[in-house]
Amino acid sequence: MISLPRLYAIVDPSAQASTQDLVAYAEELVAGGCTLLQYRNKSGNARVMLEQARQWRRLFPASADAVSHSNAEENVALRQAQGRPLEWATHSLRLIMNDRADLCLAAEFDGVHVGQEDLSPDAVRGIIGPDRWLGVSTHNPEQLREADLTSADYLAIGPVFATSSKDKPDPMVGLEGVRRARTLTRKPLVAIGGITRANAASVIEAGADSVAVISDLLREPRKSAEEFFRILR
Repeated sequence: MISLPRLYAIVDPSAQASTQDLVAYAEELVAGGCTLLQYRNKSGNARVMLEQARQWRRLFPASADAVSHSNAEENVALRQAQGRPLEWATHSLRLIMNDRADLCLAAEFDGVHVGQEDLSPDAVRGIIGPDRWLGVSTHNPEQLREADLTSADYLAIGPVFATSSKDKPDPMVGLEGVRRARTLTRKPLVAIGGITRANAASVIEAGADSVAVISDLLREPRKSAEEFFRILR
């Protein structure tokens, strides 16, 4: 069974002015302690998405063991030229692609997260293979029970609170929905939807292993991530 970090950072490129800003934002999150980032682009074209995803992968190799000696040397040289911290050249950071199993493979990401209207978990598993992580969003007990029977490595439940990150969000499940979800699966559970530093601890107390956050990381991402980790110890 996989182990999730307490903070599951979701990055939406639409909140950034350029690819350069997107990369800088991701670097700030990593500097703040994040070890898992999801790339979530609901409106971009595939070419741009792949370009941005590959930028992340080049800057954040999966792990020292997963990078060849020559590639590791190239990564160190790249960071020296860019004035970036050398310790990130071998920083172990998992990158998750939202929805697109094909782009996950093309960008050499570490996993895919799918929703109820995307490819089925079994279909995605057939594409990405047995080693990459697979997450599934659920919004009620029935969906969670079904997802629990698949090969998904972790399940997400939400929205827990009101959220502005979706145009047409599903009904809020509240903390009671998180508690119910916890009783229905032994897989790692990610809570999502309207989670902030003010309410994150209550979500973990309700049974979530990790909290997925978008909006409350946008301002001062490094400081915000550090505060989340202090709260969620």
